[in-house]
Parts: sequence; C-alpha cells; structure tokens
Amino acid sequence: MNDQPRKFEIEEVAEAREVPRAPPPRALAEVDGDVEGRHPDYLEGFLKPPAVVGNPAEAPGGDTYEAVIAALRDIFDPEIPVNIYDMGLIYGVEITGGHANVTMTLTTPHCPVAETMPAEVEMRVSSVPGIATADINLVWDPPWDPGKMSDEAKLEMGML
Repeated sequence: MNDQPRKFEIEEVAEAREVPRAPPPRALAEVDGDVEGRHPDYLEGFLKPPAVVGNPAEAPGGDTYEAVIAALRDIFDPEIPVNIYDMGLIYGVEITGGHANVTMTLTTPHCPVAETMPAEVEMRVSSVPGIATADINLVWDPPWDPGKMSDEAKLEMGML
C-alpha cells in the first residue's frame, strides 16, 4: 500500500446544478378497453399461484395429492413416535400425470433407516390410487432440524 497522504480538491460552487429528470408520463389513450401505448406488465400475476394445468386432483388440496399426504402420515420414524410428514422430513410433493415426485430428508445421514426409509416411502406413495410411479429424492440440504416439525409433532414429543 502507498503510505502517502491523499489529497482532496474542494470546489466551491454558488448553486447546485439542476439534475435532469424524466419527462412526465404522457397521456395514454384507451382503445377498446385496452390502453394504447402501455408497456406489458411483466410482474402481473407474479404473486398469484399458477393455474392448475392438468388434473386438479394432483394439485395441492386435490384428492390424489391429499391421499399421498395421508400415506406419508402413515409412515413413522422407528425411533420417534411421530410420522415423517409431521416430523418435517418431507420437503416437497409434486404429482404430474400419475407420477409422484417426493423430496425428503432424514434426521441425520447416519440414521439407521437411511437405506430402507426411501424405499418404504416409494412403496406407500405408489400404492395410492391415481399414482402409477413415484420417485423419491433424498436430500441433505437444507439439513433437517427440529424447527421443521409441525406443532402436533412438537406436542407429541413434549417440546411445546
């Protein structure tokens, strides 16, 4: 680094320069219920949930989706008396055309059921009417922590 002191030049001015501003918006003419000259709003519908394409039973709240969730709630962790869904081990369920894609984790990579739990989840989800095939994605990121548990699971564990 240079140990030389810095020099700053100061300029005194009588008045500040005027900052150029954008021109005022021009009036837009409405033609057949649409505004002529208006640019498309790319954020329109951004916060709205996407429209259900395909079978509404496969969407969250639909019959098939809820049956998959019920099947997941029938699977219990062998060491903890709480089902894996309320435990927060299921990160996502997507159903498209009779194919279920379940993203899940385990409490730890060294979990004693690490080899058998994904197969059991696949078997139970595949047995739901309306589900022909299922893929189970076992992920470790983000890692599971007790904060992912539902209030019912925390109550069952005596954590509330």
